[in-house]
Amino acid sequence: MAQKRDYYEVLGVDRNASQDEIKKAYRKIAIKYHPDRNPGNAEAEEKFKEAAEAYGVLQDEEKRRQYDQFGFDGPQAGGFGGAGMDMSDIFSMFGDIFGGGGFGGFGGRSQGHTQARFRGSDLRLKVKLSLSEIQTGVTKKFKLRKDITCEHCHGTGAEGGSQPETCPTCHGSGVTVKTVRTMLGMMQTQAECPTCHGEGTVITHKCSACHGEGVVKGEEVVEIKIPAGVSQGMVVNVPGKGNAGKHNGVPGNIQVFIEEEPNDVFVRDGNDVIYNLLLDFPTAALGGEAKIPTIDNKTVTINIEPGTQPGKTLRLRGKGLPAVQGYGNGTGDLVVNISVFVPKTLTKEERKAIEDLRDSENFKGDHSTKQTIFQKFRNYFN
Repeated sequence: MAQKRDYYEVLGVDRNASQDEIKKAYRKIAIKYHPDRNPGNAEAEEKFKEAAEAYGVLQDEEKRRQYDQFGFDGPQAGGFGGAGMDMSDIFSMFGDIFGGGGFGGFGGRSQGHTQARFRGSDLRLKVKLSLSEIQTGVTKKFKLRKDITCEHCHGTGAEGGSQPETCPTCHGSGVTVKTVRTMLGMMQTQAECPTCHGEGTVITHKCSACHGEGVVKGEEVVEIKIPAGVSQGMVVNVPGKGNAGKHNGVPGNIQVFIEEEPNDVFVRDGNDVIYNLLLDFPTAALGGEAKIPTIDNKTVTINIEPGTQPGKTLRLRGKGLPAVQGYGNGTGDLVVNISVFVPKTLTKEERKAIEDLRDSENFKGDHSTKQTIFQKFRNYFN
């Protein structure tokens, strides 16, 4: 469990801060990390809760005095520790910090009351990409079967233009309040209203198309932009394109899982790509030129030095894959690993020519220093 931060540090105020300074500091943090501004961001939600917990203690003179004296071990820790709190608790306890407005949606206020807003569920997709698509990035279109906003009621869930009515259980607050006696006196706890599930309203005349849900099953064509440089196993998050939220709530996200298509020409090594070039013996011995394919379906010509040995590697700078969204060490290289073709069958003339060269000193290898192709290829990765 992560260690809790000092409440004054959380709000960015000193220990002698006035109530007005504490309130202003909390309001600034709450606005920055409010879930409506950071949909699906778990880190922002935790910071929002952390600030709410700190404000809940420091804005109360008695709890603040106990905290200053005992820290987190004081009596105020049991009265307001953050454990078991949900977002509706936070909004209902500290909603006045926004002055009666400012935010709609999840945690937004209506006539001074906190109301919940439903969030649609996320969708998951798999997409297979070629190396050329990974090099440049690509936009893919998907036809998805998912929850969409009901057109008949425009997402309200109510039939014929009727309006939801105030919940008779919570009277529009979205929460029920329970008073309990504690060692510090009478205290109130709040819970989501079981009748309206935190919305503050109930639908008496439900839409005939969506049966009061505000969403129906439908199809939507979604364009998803995949950035360049992604790799196998990465997940691209597409906010707001998942299932629609009930009653015009917050839509979910789409999580796109990346798969790489097998490639018969190149081997990927991080941002580098490896091409195995099989040279004929005369070119390896005498030198010359060789054409090398690239992952963007073009070719480049490289010079082969006389006496090129099997296992030698050449680098074509910047011909590899880019770092995803600018992270990493820039664009990788195209690494050319050279091997030499040895024919299995020879004509009489070819055999005679090679036999005439067998005893030449230039065709005798130095076995004490010679490396095998495997050794040189292995050294490339070490």
